Amino acid sequence: MEIERLDIDEWGEAVPDSGIELFHQPEALEVLAEHVDGDLELYGGFKGQQAIGLLPVVTDSKLVGTTVTSPPPSMNVPRLGPVVMPTSPKQRKIESVNSKFTEAVLETIDTGGSLSLFRMVCNSQYLDPRPYVWADYDLTTQFTYRLDLADATADETMAGFSSSLRREIRSARELDVSVSVEGLDGARAIYKATRERYAEQERPFPIEWSYVRDLVSALGDRARPYVVRGPDGAFLGGITALYSPDAAYFWQGGTRSSYEGVSLNSLVHWQIIADILADDALASVTGYDLMGANTERLCRYKSKFGADLVPYYVVESDGIGMDLAKATYSTLKR
Repeated sequence: MEIERLDIDEWGEAVPDSGIELFHQPEALEVLAEHVDGDLELYGGFKGQQAIGLLPVVTDSKLVGTTVTSPPPSMNVPRLGPVVMPTSPKQRKIESVNSKFTEAVLETIDTGGSLSLFRMVCNSQYLDPRPYVWADYDLTTQFTYRLDLADATADETMAGFSSSLRREIRSARELDVSVSVEGLDGARAIYKATRERYAEQERPFPIEWSYVRDLVSALGDRARPYVVRGPDGAFLGGITALYSPDAAYFWQGGTRSSYEGVSLNSLVHWQIIADILADDALASVTGYDLMGANTERLCRYKSKFGADLVPYYVVESDGIGMDLAKATYSTLKR
């Protein structure tokens, strides 16, 4: 297997049309490269002219050592990691391709130095991280909630919600408020509300507006700021949803908001879901990722949607400095 460094156009030609995270998309990676600390490096594993493995990483070299991350911390990128594309459906062949690509790409990146830190949060479609364990990396499992919307109707989806969630949505629908998709102004209002909420909680919020602006602009219709406004047009809350070919993601926003004593977040989530079910432009989208199921307090709410609990894997080197890297990664954990 040959490992090659790819430019963004070559990556766009090689990346598959499904089975990827939203930040595997070249438009999102290009924005990430402009704003991240470090260098975005795109690796492809090839058998002849056929791409059979892909891995984007960010390398950041300092005097104290080098970090190699996929995704980089503090950029609100939920998951990234490898994409493996075997040409045979046979399990033996799938495992062989995965193993060979892992070995070759790790050798190329050279993460084994004593001053190198490696951390990778794999996408939920990557089901076999064992080659990294065999290469002496640590492995942990985390979870997200993903609501399956394939072949579902609005009534069927709503029926899967908890009774309290259905009541909350019905109550919000009766209010004199509106939910609509807005452009950059809506995205900025959601960003500001999120930043203010973090400040109230005395939590760091390293995301810059310029990054959010460029990402929303680059993704076009695959980035939708859903904004709730009152009868006077005042901003009440909202969620920016981003889309991969397969899924919508609860990416930013969702801070506590209410009107006349009724919470509004569930209404926004419902509008996102309803649009997935009805909008032909989102026909390939078959799920809604609620972005994390690792914080007990937040899971009490997210579990009300009746979504599937989906595991994903975290691969990391073990050594001095990794505790700091892990702490950085948890900054925006939801």
